[in-house]
Amino acid sequence: MNRDIIQKIKSGGVGVLPTDTIYGLAGQALSPQAVEKAYDLKGRTPDKPFIILIAGIEDLALFDIKLDPKTKAFLKKTWPNPVSVILSCPGEKFAYLHRGTKSLAFRVPKDKNLRQLLTQTGPLFASSANLQDHFPAQTIAEAKRYFGKQADFYIDRGKLSSPPSTLIKIENQKIKILRPGSFPVNIWVLQETDEGKNNKPVRK
Repeated sequence: MNRDIIQKIKSGGVGVLPTDTIYGLAGQALSPQAVEKAYDLKGRTPDKPFIILIAGIEDLALFDIKLDPKTKAFLKKTWPNPVSVILSCPGEKFAYLHRGTKSLAFRVPKDKNLRQLLTQTGPLFASSANLQDHFPAQTIAEAKRYFGKQADFYIDRGKLSSPPSTLIKIENQKIKILRPGSFPVNIWVLQETDEGKNNKPVRK
């Protein structure tokens, strides 16, 4: 990965890169300034949170998220894949990310290059590379028509076209599918044995 781009991201830059689904407008999730810049670039409705891309389940701790054993087991079974999971994140510290919803959608992407980038930059917020109410860019040329020189970097990987990530929410020990996407997720109930040691998702 280009060191210049990594440095731009670490310095709060916002640009376009290939995700495990489509091109995304992305920047450092732990930078409020980068997040606000992305909202301005997209003209995005301010109360709609971005998805957060993380290198591994351990990165959830950076957002003060603590998992119960059953949820942790499910996530370890599901990730890495194009599955975005909404988790509770009520802290005011991250209000610039959750935008008052007190929850955030996280994903460990399946793309190895992207995960490698995440290990160097830290978690990234991501949203489709387009202006609000416009079609997502499938090429860097299309992305440049949207953002031009306002974006700090572009990473080209040819034409990308894919369904969005599957979006789910864990609620009351059940998996609720909010948006079917590029990875099939069945309805699951998180169960455990009486001893609480066998935390495995069970098909319903």
